[in-house]
Amino acid sequence: MASIDLDKVLDKAWADKTLPEILAAPVSALKGVSDRGGALLEEAFGVKTVADLADLKYARWAQALAALDTSAK
Repeated sequence: MASIDLDKVLDKAWADKTLPEILAAPVSALKGVSDRGGALLEEAFGVKTVADLADLKYARWAQALAALDTSAK
């Protein structure tokens, strides 16, 4: 089972929330994503929540391509 340090990936206001609350949160709940960045993601890709971002096919494609790159490892 994977684990993650929520303090490193979430803004403080979200670090004590449940996983369903975090997944339903706006992407600006992620550390380093501003409200403006969230608005741009929504405008460009229809991404409104953390779960939407996780399901974004373009992000998945990019992750798959990066995983194939053995030269950077």
